Amino acid sequence: MVPPAGPGRPLDGGGPREAGETRERRRQAAHPAAVKPELVATGPDQVCSWDITKLHGPAKWTCYHLYVILDIYSRYVAGWMTATRESAVLAEKLIAETCAKQGISRGQLSLHAGRGSSMTSKPVALLLADLGVTQSHSRPHVSNDNPYSEAQFKTLKYRPAFPARFPSVEAARAHCQDFSTGTTTSTVTGVSACTPPPTSTTARPKPSGPAAAASWLPPAKPTPNALSANRRPASPARHILDQPTTR
Repeated sequence: MVPPAGPGRPLDGGGPREAGETRERRRQAAHPAAVKPELVATGPDQVCSWDITKLHGPAKWTCYHLYVILDIYSRYVAGWMTATRESAVLAEKLIAETCAKQGISRGQLSLHAGRGSSMTSKPVALLLADLGVTQSHSRPHVSNDNPYSEAQFKTLKYRPAFPARFPSVEAARAHCQDFSTGTTTSTVTGVSACTPPPTSTTARPKPSGPAAAASWLPPAKPTPNALSANRRPASPARHILDQPTTR
């Protein structure tokens, strides 16, 4: 079909066109710049991350599972356990006892996790809703949305004393106990060079009654002069992750 002749347009359809003829006829949507969501902790017991990692067992295809709940502000291990399987029931028990031990009140804590089966399970979601804990998960297909837990697991597994395999779950539990005790006595440069236990317990009320008996870690002694007045103030811990959702 031959296009009609007109001003500025020859019969063959080539050459210059009229002013504004090549303009896009549809309105283009202007999308705002993407902003990474984040959780910010300005003190202890505000944002925790938890995850599960595997520890090689005595034989091939056997492994144990290490559950850890970590305060991202102070790097304090609020709760942990070693089990022979990954289970939402065990995760629910660990979270409930850890919140009771730390004296967490409703609306105080945001708990971030990945998208594993135990993290997204219905029992855990219902428990967090009952406790008034805000639930948050990593963004889909983003592998670095839980950096604090992943960094701690890497620190554990890259130590020279970390064995290739554990002969039993008791041996794995004892090794993790030694590691957690060592981390609670080391200083954290981002939190005024304080050790995790004094920093984490600065603004935490002491639990009483049944909550005091729920303990996954023995209480650590505060390091002398850990809260020296001449050290710089603590900076907030930022955790880039998905927007928290309460279920």
